[in-house]
Amino acid sequence: MRVDEHTITIDDVPVLYRSAGDEQQTLYLHDAPTSSEDWRPFLERLGGIAPDLIGFGRSGKGGHLDYSPEGLARFMDRFAHELDLERIQVVGHGWGGAVGLLLAARSPARVSRLVLIDAVPLLDRFRWRRPVRLLRLPLLGELAMGSTTRSMLARVLRSGVSSPDAWTDERLSGVWDQFDQGTQRAILRLYRAAGEQRLAELGASVEQLEHPTLIVWGTEDRWTPPELAERYAARLRRASVERVEGAGHWPWLDRPEVIELVGRFLAAA
Repeated sequence: MRVDEHTITIDDVPVLYRSAGDEQQTLYLHDAPTSSEDWRPFLERLGGIAPDLIGFGRSGKGGHLDYSPEGLARFMDRFAHELDLERIQVVGHGWGGAVGLLLAARSPARVSRLVLIDAVPLLDRFRWRRPVRLLRLPLLGELAMGSTTRSMLARVLRSGVSSPDAWTDERLSGVWDQFDQGTQRAILRLYRAAGEQRLAELGASVEQLEHPTLIVWGTEDRWTPPELAERYAARLRRASVERVEGAGHWPWLDRPEVIELVGRFLAAA
């Protein structure tokens, strides 16, 4: 399917989104620090709508915006309302998975199904990795973010896959071009609004969700440990787990058949 780009304005904030197909009731939410470009293979095969979250890609990055997990969920609720998406299936990766869960908790009647791919854990007893703990520190986080070079960003992203060539030079260039001060600010605010205790508190709000949920996790994910998949499933009432052998944090980059796996789950609605 052909992927088209659109820009709308919500509360004076420009939002870029990509869409494909006639049935656009699947909403894809990306991770940080990337954009909806991550979802192009899904859009081409399955169709749907993929926005750039505020603070990322080519959407608005104003300093007045709320980049907390719940702030992103509120904005995505407004986005769905603006596009008249009354009943949607949500596919979220990384931070997009956490935002998708909060969106479902916020507007349970709007969401019919959930797919969580290597999602940021809204769980107790989770501990951020050392690089994230550094970003959460005042001044040190700004210094670390501001001193990031293109090659450093490439190393970080390629550490999230099992096959380094899964991140092409062209795609890395696209992420780097959008890794401006606005995105750096959004990343810092997002992580600083998501302390370990706060993640657990947010998780308590999603325990009562009744939505059919597919949890997909790469077994080689170095960012969010694979054992979190089962912990998520234990907290969500109608969840099943699919581990993807030999795949990292972006499992579909290592194993493209993940797209078909997700497609089968969505088609079963």
